[in-house]
Amino acid sequence: MGRRVIASGSPYESVMGFSRAVRAGPHVYVAGTAPVMPDGADPPPDAFGQTHRCLAIALAALEQVGASTADVVRTRIMLTRAEDFPEIARAHGEVFRDVRPVNTSYVVAALLDPRWLLEIELEAVIA
Repeated sequence: MGRRVIASGSPYESVMGFSRAVRAGPHVYVAGTAPVMPDGADPPPDAFGQTHRCLAIALAALEQVGASTADVVRTRIMLTRAEDFPEIARAHGEVFRDVRPVNTSYVVAALLDPRWLLEIELEAVIA
């Protein structure tokens, strides 16, 4: 059972010593993924857009280790405003409607960047 790590270029990766994704055998774990934009640009202003951005980053990391959306078995969403949940759920559903991974969503007091409305973690199992 090998171990492979994937970086995404987050400035926190080298400081904290973490990876965007780790594949250990058939299991893939994707770290909490925020709606970080290239060159530090502002993220989308809305929860729906930020959810799609988080998922784009996380799913790109999955692809780098040979996994796909269909392999996702768990998602975790940390959101800062409960009233954003319907739009987050709608965006999540657009990606995972047919996959139907388990999900746990948490309302948290804050995230590292006040512009971020959510972070998403993924877990996948590659058959």
